[in-house]
Amino acid sequence: MPTLSSLLAFGVASVVLLVIPGPAVTYIVNRSVVDGRSVALASVAGLELGNFMHVIAATVGLSAVLATSATAFSIVKWIGAGYLIAVGIKTLLTRPERLSGVMPHTTYRRAFTQGVIVNTLNPKVALFFLSFLPQFIDPDRGPAWSQALALGSLFTVLGLITDGTWAIVASAVRGALLRGRAMPFIRRYISGSTFVALGLVAARAQRTTV
Repeated sequence: MPTLSSLLAFGVASVVLLVIPGPAVTYIVNRSVVDGRSVALASVAGLELGNFMHVIAATVGLSAVLATSATAFSIVKWIGAGYLIAVGIKTLLTRPERLSGVMPHTTYRRAFTQGVIVNTLNPKVALFFLSFLPQFIDPDRGPAWSQALALGSLFTVLGLITDGTWAIVASAVRGALLRGRAMPFIRRYISGSTFVALGLVAARAQRTTV
């Protein structure tokens, strides 16, 4: 199992990634605005299942390979860091679309299914797992797969909390979100800056965390 310090550090990095608006948060907010809290929470359940798909991928071997191969780790680290920085710069330079209140209404089942698809194909989550998760796998702490499963499960639980909070808050202030300017500002400048920061942190990563 990972050390407590590793779990805490990974948890902090996870929360930073989870709370900034990306494909998942944008989907939750739009569902909250259009369909209300209950449908938005159904979409959150789907999103977390999508997150767990990445956990499974890491557990079945990816993290084990990266944790034992310095060359593989370096390649993935630089690809992931470059991607995160590029996404951050693109986000800073792109004016986000305003939230729409005219999306078609959907059912609980469809909201759940769409949530699974959104996060399973979410490059932000995939690159986070490739860039960050291997840093916290220490060969001296036991099998890599069990560490990947523990860290990934922590990410999913934190995602359930943060995404659920977005759904509850967004559904409560749906009118204000449609009229206000805060969300576009957060999606552009806060999100862009955070992606760049995460990319820089990933670029400085060492192969293991003690």
